[in-house]
Parts: sequence; C-alpha cells; structure tokens
Amino acid sequence: DVFAAEDRLGTWRHLLVAVRSPRRIFAAKALASLTVIVSLVVGMACSSTVGGLVAVGNQPLIGLDGHVLAPSDAAGEVLLAWVCALAPTLALAAIGLLGSIALGRSPMGLLLPALVALTMQLAQMLPLPVAVRLALPGYAFIAWSGLFTSPAQLGPLLVGVTVSLVWAVTATVLAYLLFLRRDFTNPSYDGPGRRALTVGVLPPVCLLVLTVVAVAAARPSMGSGIDQVKVQRSVATAFAHLYRLQTEQLNRPAVTEAQLRVTAACDKGAGRSDARGPGNDWRCVVTWHLPGVQAPGTAIYQLDLTSDGRYMADGDGPKEVNGYFLVRTPTGDAPNPLWQFDGNVELFSTTPKG
Repeated sequence: DVFAAEDRLGTWRHLLVAVRSPRRIFAAKALASLTVIVSLVVGMACSSTVGGLVAVGNQPLIGLDGHVLAPSDAAGEVLLAWVCALAPTLALAAIGLLGSIALGRSPMGLLLPALVALTMQLAQMLPLPVAVRLALPGYAFIAWSGLFTSPAQLGPLLVGVTVSLVWAVTATVLAYLLFLRRDFTNPSYDGPGRRALTVGVLPPVCLLVLTVVAVAAARPSMGSGIDQVKVQRSVATAFAHLYRLQTEQLNRPAVTEAQLRVTAACDKGAGRSDARGPGNDWRCVVTWHLPGVQAPGTAIYQLDLTSDGRYMADGDGPKEVNGYFLVRTPTGDAPNPLWQFDGNVELFSTTPKG
C-alpha cells in the first residue's frame, strides 16, 4: 500500500513539492518497505528460535536423511534456511510494489502479493514438471529442506534463490519504470491502464517462460523428478542412519553403515503402475545385514510421497524393528526412530547409470 495510499489520499502533489524527485520518492518508499519486511522476517526467525528452545531445548536434530545434527550444526542450518527464505520474500515484496503502482487506488494492489503467494503454494501441490516448479519464485520457501540432508541438496535451493532474486529485481525495475511515467498532475489518476498490462504483466510471464526453458536446458527436468532409483536410495540412506541410532538407544554393539549394506526395493501401486511420481501407494522393502549373522534383516515401509519430494515412511513390520512407536531402552521407553520417519527426494538430481 506504500504507493497506492498516496493515490487514495491525493497527496502526490504535496510530496513532489517537498521532495521534487520521483526517483528519490521511489527509492525512499522501496527502502522503507524493505526495512519493515526484513525486520518482520528477523522477528519471526528470533521468535521461532526462542520458542523452539523453550519447547524442546538444546537437543540434537535428526535430519531428513536420518543423520543426527549436533545442536550447533542444526542452529547454523536453521539460520541459513531463514536467510534463504529472504529471497522469495523479496520477490513477493517487489510484486507488491508493482501492484501498488500499477493498480492505483484499487485495493487489489494490497491483495496481489497474497494472491500470488497462494497461487504458487497451490501450484507446488500439483504434479508439475521440475523445471516449472523451480521456475516459480516461491520454491525457495520449501527448498531449504535440502539443507538438512548429508550431503546437503543445494542444487534446487540455489536455483530457487536465484529465480526469486531475478523476480525481485525484475518486478522492482518494472515498478520503477511505471512510477517514473505516471501522471502526477491528474488527481483522478487510477493506474496506468493498458500500459499496466504490457509493462506489469507481460514481462513477468515472459520471465517465467524463460526461466522454465533455462532450468529445463540445464538438466533433464521436465518430469516429476521422482523415480524408483531416487526413492530407493533415499529410503536406504535414511534407514541406515536411523538403524544406527536405534542400535545406540538399545545399547547394542555398534555397527557401521558399510557393515549394514542397506538396500531398498520400492514399487508403486503394488507394481501395477510405473514407479514414478508422487503418491501414497509407494511400498519399500528394506534389507540390511549384521556382522556375524548370515540371514539378512528386512523391514517394510509404506510411503506417502508428495510432489515436492518430501515423504513420510510408516513402518509396517517386523514389530521388533519398526512395529511400535516406543522402544524399551536401558533408561526407559524412548521414541522408536524406525517406526515412522520423514525423508526427502532431491528432484533436481540426475539418476546415476549402472
């Protein structure tokens, strides 16, 4: 509302008399908006951190591939995630500036960032191609989850942040150009009209198309990004990490992941459909080996895999491994890390051959 409020109050002429430079007015209002938005993001980051410490305490954090992050490492990743969230926030703020100038006194300028954010959130829930998903400026709001894997899944995050910053710069430049060309002498001025469509709408649409083409050309990414090999690799990695954690809980002899040799065999729709794409009909059979034991161990998981690559694996037996929520440890009952766990499939990674 930082520009539209002047239209409703009819104060542009007074402001120009006091400041005299439309460029200076635009810069001051944009910086004032930026200050407020960054302050709010910092406030949310601080309040959520304090709330987490009060509710949970200074505890290790289990990542999205089952590895354990020390409290200091988890704090650093959380801080970096908040920094990455600034990029899509700035993109939405720039779209708000553009709407405030292009739509004049209309209240739609206030609603434009919220509508764009809601549209992008709904789009992320759809089975879109990876290139389209990453080309949306709001993807960085969810791509931070790749920070909580080892190694970190930085590819989608870097693309999402870059796309958001490009959107922020583009929308700000368009808003600046519209503002310099507006008529400050007409008290009934209500936006640039047809020019708002050509300058305010067509360039972002072209930017979206160009971004999709660029991402698709960089890597083969016109599918869902979810396939059988990726799911199997992610589930096996997470299970190996969490099995070692459960072994430590139960005070059993320590094993390494190399000794476990965990593998996963996953299918979708009970083998009736192509094992690709999201869905709640994924099923994985995990196999591992223990030193000195000839027979391998097996466990079954039902997966609910969403279109953004996040999944929840629900243990379906055996009861000694993942059949119960709690496990009995020497110090009392504790949550069973293998009963149910979250994971993440990197959509932008390429499937290794062989």
